[in-house]
Amino acid sequence: MRVVARDVLRAVRERDAYANLVLPGLLRERKLSGRDAALATELTYGACRSQGLLDAVIADCAGRPVTEIDGALLDVLRLGVYQLLRTRIGAHAAVDTSVALVRSEFGGGKAGFVNAVLRRAAERTSEEWVDRLAPADPLGHLAFEYAHPTWIAQAFADALGARAGELRDVLAADDARPAVHLVARPGEISAEELALVTGGEEGRWSPYAVYLDGGDPAKLEPVREGMAAVQDEGSQLVALALTRAPLDGPDGGRWLDLCAGPGGKTALLGAIADIDGFHVDAVEPAEHRADLVRQATRSMPVTVHVADGRDTGLTPGYDRILVDAPCTGLGALRRRPEARWRRRPSDVRDLVTLQRELLTAAWDLLRPGGVVVYSTCSPHLPETVSVVADIARRTGATQLDTRDLLPGVPDTGDGPGAQLWPHRHGTDAMFLAALRKP
Repeated sequence: MRVVARDVLRAVRERDAYANLVLPGLLRERKLSGRDAALATELTYGACRSQGLLDAVIADCAGRPVTEIDGALLDVLRLGVYQLLRTRIGAHAAVDTSVALVRSEFGGGKAGFVNAVLRRAAERTSEEWVDRLAPADPLGHLAFEYAHPTWIAQAFADALGARAGELRDVLAADDARPAVHLVARPGEISAEELALVTGGEEGRWSPYAVYLDGGDPAKLEPVREGMAAVQDEGSQLVALALTRAPLDGPDGGRWLDLCAGPGGKTALLGAIADIDGFHVDAVEPAEHRADLVRQATRSMPVTVHVADGRDTGLTPGYDRILVDAPCTGLGALRRRPEARWRRRPSDVRDLVTLQRELLTAAWDLLRPGGVVVYSTCSPHLPETVSVVADIARRTGATQLDTRDLLPGVPDTGDGPGAQLWPHRHGTDAMFLAALRKP
């Protein structure tokens, strides 16, 4: 279990791999299941999420910055300190198993160093380490306590606005293991049937959502047979908002997903379009991601185009267009455990430029009276309300009250855009806004 977790951390550090892509393959390859797989998953994702806090403790105990510690040792130290501070695993077991990992690969000298660092780390509780090492200012203290870079905590506080007092709840929700959400394919299976078959629970907001308590969804028969897929309920709500938005004039059934890869939202749109006799064009610039879209939309009325969304060459006149734009992903950090430590504030400027260009391209492809829904899996204001306000100002777009497109979903903000939150809705922190062309 710990060897698997160590190997994933190593892949993340050495190859910039994604933990949530590497781990499932290793679990299958090494035939781990049940409680062993659950522990390996908890250690892997927990150590990735908590990296900033763990590194501060390691540096204090080692008397040197983590940049001066051999990477292979650092992986084991992060696993060991995570077990000491954030699990119920006994200190003795956490230290001994970590030391054994190092001794088996590097011998006694380096094992002694790891032993010394972990024994110092074990001298304090997690709360005592936070009190000792966290910044004094309230926001910095919260960010450290819940293992977030300060700039991301600040971005969440800004997006919460007058309700910035909820910041602790947001950070805590972001730091917890998220539930698995399934989407029932319209026309194939209902959410009620999917919940019965899988032992899950019907979702609160999307009529197609089912919540699972755990396990490997890839092993479920409805998922294997293409009747259901893994998809956050917030992403389902984005696709549904596009289908619900009121048009001026009839819906001619020409829909476009301008940023389609890897295909989750496209597949939901395609299934709904199939029921109504409509058609979806899907644009994705990367061939390997376009393949994922094709696989997700097999037997649906979906045509995949490998093209840059800013210059597709498609004929204008679409009734509905989804722009689920590339973004910082700050709203989905709980599902991508290492992402919070990879993103930089400097990433935002180039992404905002791309987001504006994609939304402008969508606007040019939209028919008069048609609607474009813009969404990001980030609540960061420069990527959300600022992008939408800029386009609305330049084009004269009518901003629809997007909250009306999420019937029954409370607490989505002051409008006209809508913001979902993990601590309020149990979804990723998706932002969405709907613009109609005069």
